[in-house]
Amino acid sequence: MKNNARLIRAWCMYDWANSVHSLVIVSSIFPVYFSATAVNAAGGPVIDFLGFSVKNSVLFSYSVSISFLLIALASPFCTALADYSGRKKDFMRFFCYLGAISCGLLYFFTKDTITFSVFCFVLSLIGWSGSIVFYNSYLPEIVSEDQMDRVSARGFSMGYIGSVLLMIFNLTMILFPQWYGGISGGLASRIAFLTVGLWWIGFAQIPFHYLPDSTPRTGKATEGSWIFNGFRELGRVLAQVRAHRLMKRFLLAFFIYSMGVQTVMYIATIFGSDELKLPSESLIITILLIQLVAIAGATLFARLSERFGNTYALMVAVVVWIGICIGAYFITTGNQFYALAVVVGLVMGGIQALSRATFAKFIPEGTHDTASFFSFYDVTEKVSIVLGTLMYGVIEQITGSMRNSVLALLLVFVAGFLLLWRIPSQKVYRVDLKAEEIL
Repeated sequence: MKNNARLIRAWCMYDWANSVHSLVIVSSIFPVYFSATAVNAAGGPVIDFLGFSVKNSVLFSYSVSISFLLIALASPFCTALADYSGRKKDFMRFFCYLGAISCGLLYFFTKDTITFSVFCFVLSLIGWSGSIVFYNSYLPEIVSEDQMDRVSARGFSMGYIGSVLLMIFNLTMILFPQWYGGISGGLASRIAFLTVGLWWIGFAQIPFHYLPDSTPRTGKATEGSWIFNGFRELGRVLAQVRAHRLMKRFLLAFFIYSMGVQTVMYIATIFGSDELKLPSESLIITILLIQLVAIAGATLFARLSERFGNTYALMVAVVVWIGICIGAYFITTGNQFYALAVVVGLVMGGIQALSRATFAKFIPEGTHDTASFFSFYDVTEKVSIVLGTLMYGVIEQITGSMRNSVLALLLVFVAGFLLLWRIPSQKVYRVDLKAEEIL
């Protein structure tokens, strides 16, 4: 039965569990620690990695790119197998444990273990993004369409709250080491990485307990056929996606503007550290404040979509992102960076929550292979991250300036806005696929 309050709370708890990875590992403590630790013998940013000389900020960007490229290649097959075999929750659990254990292994990140630690970082991203696609696919199964915007925003809000709570604890170790026996900042950071893994695995047990198991496509998936038939399932869903014109338009628009959104999220801390030379403590606190603002942002855009429709709300968010890129190109001081960060927080939660809910509305009513549908959403997002972070890194490497990379992101957001313009801004998107032929 849909809209069960206890089941919705359990579903939201996975946002609570995994969002600490986004905050601590992706956005705040790890990037700062990475910049300070991944240096050469003279303390410079150009290091040797697998026989190549590369700047640490570029290596960080490329690491994000390769991890999401790998999960983009694997996700469609995993989700098709999960839908056909009825093992969706098992796949979600596997990727969750892969990501959380990899975070824990970052405790051993030192100047002597850079290569090992980069691989752990990549695996943590694969685990995080791999589990998210199965988690997202539960949304249309547990809530009715009229509640999707609110529940999606609630999940993101829970994630921001949970990650902020753990972040505050981690910050006390870094800012007040005397409370913990005078530990060094490096040790405090590495303990933070360990706590992310423990938090993630621990709270994930709640959704793993309450979320329903999937039903195999044939009622019983035999060991000898479920893998092969999983690939056939992928082809069947692909045909449905290709027949759904509005879904295709949305995925294209989502692909373009996500290149900008996700790249900003993954690179913002490095930008503040390397381009503006801001102190690490200030950067971490700024990212913490972004999470708090994002709670309000997710709710605000959910209400905006209820009033004006999903597409118009997304277009408003993209326009704000265009302004953010213009501001980022010209900022020179810490205060300007902090002010811009608040605006990022306002639209970050809103555009992510609303994008997830919008796609869920495109999935045909009564479908059982939601994981396979969401794999296309996930692949779209992951490939956009690959291209966005790769573009950002290449432009910085060629021109020597992150600001030129920001200009490229501005053009990306403009293109995303124009593509969203082609989608009707209606509150209900589920229509008969045959009716779309006249659109």
